[in-house]
Amino acid sequence: MKWMIYGANGYTSKIALESVQQLGLTPIVAGRNKQAISELAEQYNLEGRSFDLSSPSIASKMLEDVDLVINCAGPFSKTFIPMIEACIASKTHYTDITGEIGVFEMAHKLDARAKEAGIVIMPGVGFDIIPTDCLASSLKQKMPDASHLELGFSGGKQLSQGTAKSSVEAMGRGMLIREEGKLKRVMRDFDAKSIDYGRGKAQMSTVIPWGDVYTAYVSTGIPNVRVYIPGKVTAAQAWIYRLIRPVFKLGFVQNKMKAKIDATVTGPDLEAREAGGDTFVWGKVENASGRVIEARFRTPNGYTLTGEGILYTAGFFKDYQGPGGYFTPSLLFGADAVFNFSGVSEIEYWEQ
Repeated sequence: MKWMIYGANGYTSKIALESVQQLGLTPIVAGRNKQAISELAEQYNLEGRSFDLSSPSIASKMLEDVDLVINCAGPFSKTFIPMIEACIASKTHYTDITGEIGVFEMAHKLDARAKEAGIVIMPGVGFDIIPTDCLASSLKQKMPDASHLELGFSGGKQLSQGTAKSSVEAMGRGMLIREEGKLKRVMRDFDAKSIDYGRGKAQMSTVIPWGDVYTAYVSTGIPNVRVYIPGKVTAAQAWIYRLIRPVFKLGFVQNKMKAKIDATVTGPDLEAREAGGDTFVWGKVENASGRVIEARFRTPNGYTLTGEGILYTAGFFKDYQGPGGYFTPSLLFGADAVFNFSGVSEIEYWEQ
């Protein structure tokens, strides 16, 4: 199999590349920065290809002999559409490491075209969203009649450039939950609650527009979904945010904030990732009769897990002969896939 990491000079891609030689893997490293890609190809003795995504015909030509692309060039709202069009034209499987709800939604709408082309379209093969998606599917297996699903995680706070830029875009969109199968925008202080992620004490947490708000419904069919992270937002702060949120949608504001990220954000190094400790993942399902099952487990730092997710995805597709179409990680890899990753604990379940 011939596979490509696009955006290979990015922060998370480099985490994956640290392991390719010892695993005997030979991805094509690609991206728009010719000098950076050339240096990376030379460093790891890999083939390098430099191209941007402004020309669909050039991009598809670059993918003619490629079986699988793992897109690591965020924000994915900007790179997803041109790359997926190139993949459909070249009949190349498409995956990425996004956590952006809009990308999952657009990818799902391309299911029929993916089937016709005989390719898989599967965003979210990193910490966004493999652990939470696998937990959602595992809880669904425990409670097939679940009507409500809650997910959450507590981990390191230092961001890479790509994640920081995606967060800037999310500021303009606001908070989202899924209610009776529909996406719904809510205030930042919506349903603040105390969650015991397994760190020794419960943490106040608020909802966020994490990818599972979209994908968990696809994976499980559970119509009500909320995702939380630790944080405390007052009612006053929520109203202020609501008033200024339209400002964050403005193009020049987005560009200015992203330029600052380029100048100041580098992402946590190995020492910082290890110092940040494990990430704790939590989930809860409830059915109409009020029965509740909760679960939690630990993973390594989210960026470390995403690096492994890139390699796991490449390994999975090496012998893939299955159908094309849109998939979530748990639907294609299986609900227990994340437990094949190094440093991931077993799930602890308990029932109320």
